Amino acid sequence: MAQFISSLFITALACMATAASAAPLNIQMHDQNGAPLADAVVTLQGPVGLPAGALKADMDQRAQQFAPHVLAVHTGTSIKFPNSDNIRHQVYSFSPAKRFELRLYEGTPSDPVLFDKPGVVVLGCNIHDWMLGYVYVTDDPRFGVSDTQGRLTLDAQAGVYHATLWHPQAAGMQPVDGGEVKIAAAGLAQRFTLNIEAQASQTPPTPAPSAFGDAFKRAAHETAQ
Repeated sequence: MAQFISSLFITALACMATAASAAPLNIQMHDQNGAPLADAVVTLQGPVGLPAGALKADMDQRAQQFAPHVLAVHTGTSIKFPNSDNIRHQVYSFSPAKRFELRLYEGTPSDPVLFDKPGVVVLGCNIHDWMLGYVYVTDDPRFGVSDTQGRLTLDAQAGVYHATLWHPQAAGMQPVDGGEVKIAAAGLAQRFTLNIEAQASQTPPTPAPSAFGDAFKRAAHETAQ
């Protein structure tokens, strides 16, 4: 009994030590004009840490847009592509980090897509040319995407880390070195600034769709007959 109690005491102390060592990094992302920057990815390389939980994620399609617009995942994550619209989509990517195509479908394809290489994966829809989405696949154990106010929080422990920043409108769509980040035991509030380039709206257009979209629709319609 004494040994059992001692074991419980040691476990409790370990849990308390783990909780005490938690030092969240609260991040505020801004563009070069000082405006809050949504959809920015921040990753941390540090002394310890592995991705927590199952390596699964969803990239939905709503209102003829990818949702979320930017999804960050760890290498080895399986992603499902549910279609919440009442029309069919055909999702594809030609990116070197992941080339794939999900043929014209509604609902959710039964098999998820495995993203097994780090890199940026640009998503498109063969039917709706304006639809663009991004999957940022990273080997770093800590990562997140900023919200509409440019904010995100990464769970970490006190220590020295190296940050990497990315945004779909960054020059050349390349990751940017965010420099060294020193997180104290009480945590840290950190501001990052990322230069971005102007981008055309991805709202569904009112003009006629592209010739490619027209041809694909005709082919799909003829096949269904």
